This record gives sequence, C-alpha cells and structure tokens, in this order.
Amino acid sequence: MKTIAIIHNDYETKFGVPRQSGLVTAAVSRIVFEPEYRNPDALRGLEDFSHLWLIWEFSEAKRDGWSPTVRPPRLGGNTRMGVFATRSPFRPNPLGLSCVKIERIELHTDEGPVIFVSGADLMNGTPIYDIKPYLPYTDCHPEASGGFAEAVRRKRLRVDCPPELLLQIPEPHRAAVLEILSQDPRPSYQHDPNRVYGMAYAGMDVRFSVDGERLIVREIRKS
Repeated sequence: MKTIAIIHNDYETKFGVPRQSGLVTAAVSRIVFEPEYRNPDALRGLEDFSHLWLIWEFSEAKRDGWSPTVRPPRLGGNTRMGVFATRSPFRPNPLGLSCVKIERIELHTDEGPVIFVSGADLMNGTPIYDIKPYLPYTDCHPEASGGFAEAVRRKRLRVDCPPELLLQIPEPHRAAVLEILSQDPRPSYQHDPNRVYGMAYAGMDVRFSVDGERLIVREIRKS
C-alpha cells in the first residue's frame, strides 16, 4: 500500500473533525498528490463526476493489536459493539472510507494536480491510499437502514456566537466554524453545561460551552 496523496485542511486536531463525511459542507480541503502520482492523465474524466470515495489511513489511531469490540462515542462510550458494526478508527487495519464532493480540480499547479473537495472528515495531513468516483446508480441506497447509529443520531445545536466574537473569525472560515459547532464536537458522554471546551481550527482556538440544545461561543483565541 502506497500513499498516493495527502489531504490539507484546517482540522488541526481530532476534536472538531466531523464524525462522518458530508456533515460539514462549508469546509474545503485540498487533495495534493505525492510526486510519483502527479500526472494529470490520472485524473482524466474525473471532472464529469460530482463526488469521490476516499480510502485513507487513520494515521493518528494506529495500534499494534486490535479488539473485537469497541465503545462507539455515539452510544456514550459505555456500550460495546462489534468493531465491524462501527466506524471506529481502532480496527485491525486502520482504514477510513469517506464520500466527499468535488468543488473543483486544478490540473496544473506548483503541487501538480489538486482536487478541492468539501464534506471531508479527515484531519489535516491524513494519508490517502486511493480515490474512486462515486456512482449514484449503485452507491446510493435510500432504503438502507442505519442500525444503532441512526437511532441515536444527534440534532444540530443552535449556535449563539456574539457579534464581536463572530468578527474575530476570518470571513472565509466563518461558515465552516459555525457549521462544525452546530454538529456538537463534544464526546457524547459529556453533558456538563458549565464545562468550557476548546476546538482548534484554522489557527483559532474556539472556546464554547453547551447548555441543552444551545451552544454558546465564549472566546476565540489564536492557537
């Protein structure tokens, strides 16, 4: 297995990265190919597709061993489920699978061909092993059931960001920060309304608390 590309974005740490692909559409990532694969011919025809599958490595979650069961955060971290019934990063092989939307493709840059995508759930610097086009006629299954993940799907939070703090977020990142916060970055088992959390994104440390269905931005620092 060879790394063919690296993803570049503003997700500086695991905290704040969307739990699944496609949930945060305002954040754009760049897929930059490794020198060996910087051949525009390898992307010929890709412009006709709207979405991609990315096969990538959980590079921050590699372990020597594996466990047949894991504790999905979606279930509060207290219930064990079979590893193959989850999308946990702690797997026999640390592989991730994500569907992202192609925003644009630039074939001739100083970094070779670059694919700009939205909806990624990968940290900055994540290695990518393969890219495949998404085919709606076979990949889309509206009748599919979502198991326990569907049963405990979270609602979006109402984000309350004071105007003076909102202005501290650079305009190109503003929509993405608000969208990420609305997804509730906290672990599912943490519900303390007095606790202040910090999320690193695009050179900022966004401090917030959550009270019920309302997320309140408390402070924005430079990270």
